[in-house]
Amino acid sequence: MIPSIPGRSLKERVFRAGFWSASGFALNLVIRFGSSLLMTRLLLPEMFGLMSLATTFIVGLSMFSDLGLRQFVVQSARGSDPAYLNTAWSIQIVRGAVLCMLTLGLGIVFLVAQRWSLLPANSVYASPDLPAILGALSLTSFVTGFTSTRLLEANRSLALGLVTRNEVAAQLFGLLVMVIWVSIDRSVWALVAGNLGSNFCRVVLSHFWLPGVRNRWYWNEAAAREILGLGKWIFLASILGFLVNSGDQLLLAGLVDSKTLGLYVIAALYVSSTEAILAKLMNDVSLPTFSEIVRERRRDLKRNYYRFHLLLAAVSYTSSGFLIMFGPSMIHILYDKRYAAAGAMVAALAPLLLTLPFRLSTQSFLALGRAELQSHTLAIRLLSLFILAPVGFYLYGFWGALTGVVLSQFSYIPLIIFYNVRHDLFDYRREVASSVFFLGGIGLGWLCSSVADRIFT
Repeated sequence: MIPSIPGRSLKERVFRAGFWSASGFALNLVIRFGSSLLMTRLLLPEMFGLMSLATTFIVGLSMFSDLGLRQFVVQSARGSDPAYLNTAWSIQIVRGAVLCMLTLGLGIVFLVAQRWSLLPANSVYASPDLPAILGALSLTSFVTGFTSTRLLEANRSLALGLVTRNEVAAQLFGLLVMVIWVSIDRSVWALVAGNLGSNFCRVVLSHFWLPGVRNRWYWNEAAAREILGLGKWIFLASILGFLVNSGDQLLLAGLVDSKTLGLYVIAALYVSSTEAILAKLMNDVSLPTFSEIVRERRRDLKRNYYRFHLLLAAVSYTSSGFLIMFGPSMIHILYDKRYAAAGAMVAALAPLLLTLPFRLSTQSFLALGRAELQSHTLAIRLLSLFILAPVGFYLYGFWGALTGVVLSQFSYIPLIIFYNVRHDLFDYRREVASSVFFLGGIGLGWLCSSVADRIFT
C-alpha cells in the first residue's frame, strides 16, 4: 500500500500530482516528437498509417474488454486492500490472455479476407503486412496483463512522481529499441519493435521499481463480484470511447490510401498530444481528487471543478487558436516536402481542442457514481461521427470527411451542459470568460506564423 504523505493536505497533493503528471507527459512528448521527427526522415508516410491502424485495433480490443480496474481502485473504499488488488490483478491477467487470442484471430481474419480479395484494393486494410503486425502486437496484450497493481495504488494516492519515472523509462527503452532496429532494417517493423519494447519495460518496472502490494494469483469472491458487477458501465463507456476516439482512423482507413492516412496521423499527432496531456491530468489528478472530495465534502465539488476547468481551458483554447494559425507553417519547418499536406490538416483538426474542458464533467460523473452519464455523452459523439464523416466524404471527399470528424466532437456539448446544470456543476459566466484564451492563441499563432514565413520563405 502507498499511503498519503502525512501532513500534506489534499491541495498540496493535487499540486504535486499535477506537476508530476504534466512534467512526465512533457518528457514523454519530447520523446514522442523526437522519435517522430527521426522516423519520418527514415521511413515512408504509409508505414505510419499502417502502424497507426494496427495499434488502433490493439487499443480497441483492449477497451472493448475494459472493466474499469483503475477507476475501481481509485474510487473504491477497498482500493488499498491486498485481497481486492490481487483479485483485480488476476482478472487483468485473464483479460490479457483473451485479448492476445482475439488479436491473433483478427490477424487471421484479415489474412483470409486479403487472400479472397474481400477488401478495397487501395485501402490500408488490404496491406499485406497488416496481419503479421497484428500477430506481433498480440504479445503486447498478453504482457501488459501482468502489469502490477502498484501503478494503480500510486494513482490512488496521487503519488504520480513514481508513475512518471516508470513511464519515462519505458518510453526511452522503446525509443532505443526502435533506433537500433531502424539502423539495421528501415521498415515498419522498427515501429513494431519499439512498441513491444516500451510495453515490456513498463510491465517489468511496475513490479520492481514501485512500492506497494506484491501481486500474486488470488481470487476473492466479493471483490470479483464488485468489479465485474459494477464494471458494466465502464465497459460500455470504454467501447464507446474507443469508437469515438479512433473511429476517424477506422473510417478513413477504408476510404483513403496508406499515404493519406499516414499524413493524417502525423497531423493528428499535434492535436492529440495536447489532448492527451490534458486527458492525463483529468484521469490522473481530477478523478482521484473529485472522488476524495465526494467522499468527504460533496459541497466543494463545484468550486474544485472550475479550478481544474480554468487550467484545461487555458491550455486547450490557447493551443487550438495557436495551431489553427501556425499549424501549416510548423509542418513546413519540421518536415520535408513529402509531408507538406499535413499542415492544412493540423489547422483543420485544431478546433477539436475547444471541446476538451467539457470532458472534465465525465470525471465528476464517475466520482459521483454516475458512470452511465459518460456513456450517454459518448453515444452522442459516436453516432455523430459515423453519420457526419461518411456523408462528408461522399459529398466532398477527404476534406468533407475531416470536417465531419471535427463537427462530431461538438455534438455532445449540449448534453454535457444539461447534466452539469442538473448536478450543480455549471457556471455560464466562467464558461464564456474562458473564450479569451482562444483569442490569445489566435494572436500568438498569427505572430509565430508571420515570423516563420519571413525566416523560412
